[in-house]
Amino acid sequence: MSVVVFVGAGPRTSGLLERLGANAPELFDGPLEVHLVDPFPAGSGRVWRHEQSPLLRMNSMAEDVTMFTDASVVCDGPVRPGPSLAEWDPSTADLDGDVLAELAAMGPTSFPSRRVQSAYLKWFHDRAVESLPAGSAVHVHPTRAVRVTGCPQTRQRVWLAGRAEPVVADVVVFALGHLDTALSPEHAALRDYAEDHGLVFVPPAYTADADLSVLPAGADVVVRGMGLAFIDLVVLLAEGRGGTFVRVDDVLHYVPSGREPRLHVGSRRGVPYHSKTGYRLRGDAPEGPRFFVASDLLARPGEIDFRLHVWQLIAKEVAYGYYRELFTGHPSRVRLSWAEFADRYAGLDWYSRDMRALEAEAVPAYSDRLDFEQLDRPIDGLAFDSSDGFQEFLRSYIAADVARRSDSAFSADLGAFMALLTAYGQLSALAASGRLTGEDGWWHGFFSYFVSGPPPDRLEELLALSRAGVVRFLGADTWVEPVDGVFLAGSVSVPGTVVRATGLVEARLPTHTLSGTAEPLLCSMLASGDVQERSGLVAVDPVDSRVLDASGTPHTRRFAVGPYTTNKAQAAFARPNTNNPAFRQNDAVARAVLAFLAAEAVDESVA
Repeated sequence: MSVVVFVGAGPRTSGLLERLGANAPELFDGPLEVHLVDPFPAGSGRVWRHEQSPLLRMNSMAEDVTMFTDASVVCDGPVRPGPSLAEWDPSTADLDGDVLAELAAMGPTSFPSRRVQSAYLKWFHDRAVESLPAGSAVHVHPTRAVRVTGCPQTRQRVWLAGRAEPVVADVVVFALGHLDTALSPEHAALRDYAEDHGLVFVPPAYTADADLSVLPAGADVVVRGMGLAFIDLVVLLAEGRGGTFVRVDDVLHYVPSGREPRLHVGSRRGVPYHSKTGYRLRGDAPEGPRFFVASDLLARPGEIDFRLHVWQLIAKEVAYGYYRELFTGHPSRVRLSWAEFADRYAGLDWYSRDMRALEAEAVPAYSDRLDFEQLDRPIDGLAFDSSDGFQEFLRSYIAADVARRSDSAFSADLGAFMALLTAYGQLSALAASGRLTGEDGWWHGFFSYFVSGPPPDRLEELLALSRAGVVRFLGADTWVEPVDGVFLAGSVSVPGTVVRATGLVEARLPTHTLSGTAEPLLCSMLASGDVQERSGLVAVDPVDSRVLDASGTPHTRRFAVGPYTTNKAQAAFARPNTNNPAFRQNDAVARAVLAFLAAEAVDESVA
């Protein structure tokens, strides 16, 4: 029986198992022996495991979450549709009472808890296992893989923590998900400073895993970061410590428990991620990529510089999606027909005077035009005389953002959102080629800020926490200095205000690099030359995700998928009907694995 070991058993592995089952009738004859190695539960993995606070939620609506391929997915294997989270019938699943109650109350536009998503992922995983060829066996090892040995011509040995003998495999697939990283020199110095002065420092971490009990009630704590990790942090330190929200005259108020610290929060932008939209498109359905097409750029020789060759095309693609929705969904707010605007738009560079003139001619209200620089840095250039004045300003800004993302009059934002998803997939293809240069992380940050923010009610809660004094906003370009036995913090938004704090929290996920990884398996592979680092990522073949060794040679028996690889596709699940890159990649990897196993079986029979 052919043996496949998956290192990592989260939703990405579940998707690969489903693709193995879907493609096996065409490519492989016989059962498989599958080993799943992961200290976290198979199916849900680390991020989506059931055992976390029920207060933590997804930032996607139930109707926008699926694990199934659909007609939009361009792949060689068969498409096997299935229910989105919103369409899922959980009657056959073994669920606890709280999850069942939430599912009963959940609608298509609800933002479910991570425990609900965990249940959906576990159900999909079980279904994927059942789809494997008849006679297949699946073994789960709730531990870590620490080493893998074996040349491309021989079977691989996967060594597990706490086990003397290795698991012997024909193929190993690394689906490690989001990984921890060693402390950077900056964070190590902050940790040492905190220890020396009796302070508290929480480095970048997955919020559900961080020990927040070290943050005492009433302490002044600086928080760097205003993305999703910050939202989770606030949830756990406020409502998670017994505080409650109450609505009076349609205004949300926070009633403290007295156990909360005082959080002084800031970031580079100084504002939280944009709220998720709560409406659907009103105009024509989105088109596929038109201006930013990875294959067009890959057809040219040499390196592809992000700022020089890529960003202008992304901006034009995203703006096209925005204006398509504005023109077709809100024709009373424009002066030209969509056909005329689109025709003239196609011939212009995004950053050109002619493009600005076309926008001014066709879109009379400046607020209806798309300005990426203003979107990226919305409070740049603003300075306030007092912290209280800035609090009032930023609360108004957040309230306006929630109102905009809840009002379908602004559905053009959703048009831009859909185009950004398309652009992300195209950019992944460029990154996988190994020819993309100059992308320093700005793009991923902007993408997350614009399209991957929290549900609107989370920002409403943030406003209530701000009014209650539990959260205070620092502003843009926040700085922190370890001085005088405390952490000092301030920003360019309120230049005269300096906060003295006894705690510092880095509210962001660890930035994983291969050279700085804390994953024992990758450390071992890097030391032995079995893996190559490229821009901090594990280098893999752009076609089938085979692992490249230090010389750049693909290992015939090793595959790697996930955000830590050069062929990264961030999410293991997707919004339906978006031709998700991870689904396409899963299919390609599964087919490559099956084709290899089939060829090896033939060779063994001949021998």
